[in-house]
Amino acid sequence: MLPEGKRLGCQSVPPVTISNLPDNVIDVILMCLPLRDAVRTSILSKKWRYVWSRLPELTLDQTLWETTKDFISPTIKFTNIIYHILTLHSGPIMKFTLSIPNLGNCPKFDNLMYFLSKNDIQDLVLYLPNENPYSYKLPSSFFTCLRMRHLALENCLLHPPPDFNGFDRLVSLELYEVTITSKLLESLVNRSPLLERLVLRGLYIQDHIQVNAANLSCFKFTGSIKSISFKNVPLLEELLLWDTTPSENAGESDIAKWFDSCHALEYLHVNHGVVQSLAAGAGEVLTKLPCAFNCLRRLRLSDISLRELDEVSGAFCLIRSSPYLHDMEIKVFNDDDGEIPALDSLEGFKDVTFNHLRTVKLEGITGTKLEIQLIKLLLVKSPVLVRMQIEPGLGDNSPQTRLKLLVELIKFRRASTEAEVVYNLDYDTV
Repeated sequence: MLPEGKRLGCQSVPPVTISNLPDNVIDVILMCLPLRDAVRTSILSKKWRYVWSRLPELTLDQTLWETTKDFISPTIKFTNIIYHILTLHSGPIMKFTLSIPNLGNCPKFDNLMYFLSKNDIQDLVLYLPNENPYSYKLPSSFFTCLRMRHLALENCLLHPPPDFNGFDRLVSLELYEVTITSKLLESLVNRSPLLERLVLRGLYIQDHIQVNAANLSCFKFTGSIKSISFKNVPLLEELLLWDTTPSENAGESDIAKWFDSCHALEYLHVNHGVVQSLAAGAGEVLTKLPCAFNCLRRLRLSDISLRELDEVSGAFCLIRSSPYLHDMEIKVFNDDDGEIPALDSLEGFKDVTFNHLRTVKLEGITGTKLEIQLIKLLLVKSPVLVRMQIEPGLGDNSPQTRLKLLVELIKFRRASTEAEVVYNLDYDTV
């Protein structure tokens, strides 16, 4: 309210300028800008001069080089930037991101890592150059960042000093194409009691690792590993296992036992390498896993060949072990039916009933006999199915072929009167 005796038309309102903005507002503005533009704000006014140097979050990415008027090499630029950060920045750096794939070798990075270790770094993202993978060895100062809560590394070598005891405050850990021993990896995970998210991509582990993480809710692995055992993961809800290049010794382990402790699992995504190994490791074709996935609601199976009996058997083993499954996605690996009779690989699963299955998504469908049999099986065995989505794959994708398949789909018997089958004739497979 206006003071007594003041008229609205005569009230003097101080002008709002960039110079009288509160410090916390200025910080928010600068953190929304690329670092290059944040530094340039120093010319706006005396109050704004070097304000960027107190920011708790810094990002060095490709935007620093996105200009056509500057022909200075990235390495020289990076060196200059690091120099300014080391000499001008004051206060803690809570979050630091480095993502410059074409940087090349930079001798100043060790100095930067030492600087970050002394400034309470809690969130660190290092996507290092991929021209020479695994060439950069993280300095010893990296292993003294004991306040670290979020860590993401790419293209580097981890070799800690003997007295390193892990990051006990770590909440999320992401390693992409990182060189690390199985012993160190296991130690990092098991010595992080607060760890909730673990992502490992492009790792090649020839030994066994044991995951003991009481707070872990998400685990994603892509690469090659001999075996994994989940000792204590009561909160694990999301699991992705993508064995792109199976280890030569993978068959020696019983993959069925990998899931023994995953009682809370709600989403599972595996590819053909994992389901194929279900039979190889156990030495027989499993009908069900020893422990059922009673909490599993979503299942995704990728690159499954319907010609391969062990892949189909492994896939249905997971499906049989998930009695309360709601959503299922299967991406089919397309190949010729050859000499294999269409019904042989699915004949043994006629007793399966998907009592809770509501949505199905099938990718890569070209209309082979085995694919048609799979579609029929899912439709006739899913009494509460609401929607089946079919996406065509590579092969004979002529309009005539797709229309012929669509006509067949309309005729298939369905256990659910509410089931809708969606097939896109114009689906782009490129």
